[in-house]
Amino acid sequence: MTARVCRRVIVMVACLLWLTGCETPSPLGDLFAAGPVPAQPEPSEDDAMATGALPPAPEDPRPDPSRNAAGATVSDDIKLGKKFYDAGNYGMARRHFRRAAELHPNDLEAWVGLAAVYDRLRRFALADRAYDQAMRISGPTAQLLNNRGYSYILRGDFRRARETLNEAQAKEPNNPYVKSNLKLLEASVRKRRSAANNPR
Repeated sequence: MTARVCRRVIVMVACLLWLTGCETPSPLGDLFAAGPVPAQPEPSEDDAMATGALPPAPEDPRPDPSRNAAGATVSDDIKLGKKFYDAGNYGMARRHFRRAAELHPNDLEAWVGLAAVYDRLRRFALADRAYDQAMRISGPTAQLLNNRGYSYILRGDFRRARETLNEAQAKEPNNPYVKSNLKLLEASVRKRRSAANNPR
């Protein structure tokens, strides 16, 4: 064997040893049989794993507790509730006040608005629930007692209306809304007596 052939054999053995030492998932024979390795496509900006960038965080499926399904905040719903209430659209006002109360069960304004709407819709059992919830939040304020007194006037329950409005007046003697409702109560009582004394 000539020196030239020996050098070739040594180089081939060294190459084989080097190849078998490489970390590869496929057997050595497969490398020789596979043919040319296909060119890999250049990584694109969209391929987050190839570029090394982190993929964008998926959107959090949980809703923001301060917003409703339409993306409105509690204060948005209360504003809309008041707007529809003032326009006499009590069905839409109820929707917004109720949604505000569901999003924030301790929001006093939402419950007061909801109670007022139920009074206008003559859903007095639901109005009572809303007033009770409002009372749990703030206690018996003059405003709540005044509103509840008005609710009793609407129902024709003048005895409870008087008790409730007198309680409101004791808390705020100069409250103009309480004074106005006491006058309304007296007018309602007179009207009922007149109707009872003059049946048709």
